[in-house]
Amino acid sequence: MALPDIPPVAGISLKPEHFRSALEARADGLWFEIHPENYMSDGGPRLRWLDAIRESHPLSLHGVAMSLGGPDRPDPQHLANWARLIERYEPVLISEHLAWSALDDVWFPDLLPVPMTRSALDRFCRNVDIMQTALGRQVLIENPARYVRFEGDGDEADFLAETVRRTGCGLLLDVNNLYVGSRNIDLDVQDWLRRIPAEAVGEIHLAGHEVDTGLGEPVLIDTHGGPVAQPVWRLFETVIALIGPRPTLIERDTDLPAFGELIAERDRAARRLMPVERSVVAHV
Repeated sequence: MALPDIPPVAGISLKPEHFRSALEARADGLWFEIHPENYMSDGGPRLRWLDAIRESHPLSLHGVAMSLGGPDRPDPQHLANWARLIERYEPVLISEHLAWSALDDVWFPDLLPVPMTRSALDRFCRNVDIMQTALGRQVLIENPARYVRFEGDGDEADFLAETVRRTGCGLLLDVNNLYVGSRNIDLDVQDWLRRIPAEAVGEIHLAGHEVDTGLGEPVLIDTHGGPVAQPVWRLFETVIALIGPRPTLIERDTDLPAFGELIAERDRAARRLMPVERSVVAHV
């Protein structure tokens, strides 16, 4: 499946606390990303707000509960709920995680890690195929935040590249997750970036993290609860210099600041996209 032709502009994750401000926002190129699981209803105020926002701004859907990395196949009802939202809002991008969160009809409120093994790859590709076929859309797969290595773990970049090759999916490159992995498990960022299929990257995420020292050695936790850290901004610049500009999202899920603070971070990302865009056009 080919990536949609989306301009490399910056957006922010949309939260109900900011619906009024989002509705009134007029920044050039601004788009919003939502978790579809928060809007899977037959009606109500959230859908009415989203209808109004969609009239002025593009939307993307970023799922957190499809459990593509688990042993079970995607839930048919969950896929049907996704399909209704896609029909209603015509999102420019849809995405999910390399993670699992369900087993035998038991659901866990977290994105749990997937071992990078051959059998896990087979199951993951099967489930990505099921999701894309059911929705008739290409799905972008987000690289995970890594905290530990499993015994017998394979290579993450190879796992993602093979998933793209076998399913035709795209990639959502989460720069904060990449930085967290580099600190927690010594993930070689430069090698990772060289070996993923750059042409498959359809979106970039930027978010904040926290340092947890509760168990001794510091561990970076992908919390989405603060501003984007300076090392992540620097890695973002490296990423867009290597692969070119992509639609970029500022993620914030907890400790929400004023809407204007998120727009300021969004504008910071947009400024880093524009010089690269101009230089790429000039070079071509």
